[in-house]
Amino acid sequence: MRAVRYNSENHRNMTPVKAPRIDPRYVCFDIVIKRSKIHRYGVYANQRIPANRKVMEYTGARLNRKEAAAIESGEYTYLFAIDNYWTLDGARGGSGAEIINHSCEPNLISRVMKGHVLYMSLRDIEAGEELTIDYNFADLTEMTPCSCGAKTCRGTIEKRKKSVKKKES
Repeated sequence: MRAVRYNSENHRNMTPVKAPRIDPRYVCFDIVIKRSKIHRYGVYANQRIPANRKVMEYTGARLNRKEAAAIESGEYTYLFAIDNYWTLDGARGGSGAEIINHSCEPNLISRVMKGHVLYMSLRDIEAGEELTIDYNFADLTEMTPCSCGAKTCRGTIEKRKKSVKKKES
């Protein structure tokens, strides 16, 4: 993984990635960034991608909990929590994986292996198809509307907790 130094000055005014790009060092297939129907930009397959294959690695500046919390409340964040302590900031040194949009029916899944975040294909992905991942955000008090367009869209990016019915005694 490429080491990118955290600089608090760079994170003061968090803005979206202005010039999204794919870093070919972290990609296993021919993919491209284009405008997305889901949100702003998206990553698209330029070739068929078989199921159960590594597609790309999520990279970025390695932040500790305190550093990540300082920027977590921005309108646009590109953070991926590796564990309870470390988080990657794709806005700084990202591979292009930070541009992959959320879907309630994703075609990719993330796997954390030895501090690296790998995006793996869940099924065959056809050329021209947008790559998507379920962000797995916690069910918070504020919900972010989802615009993935999936048949089983849950309406929010956050996972909804199933309500537990109390037993009457």
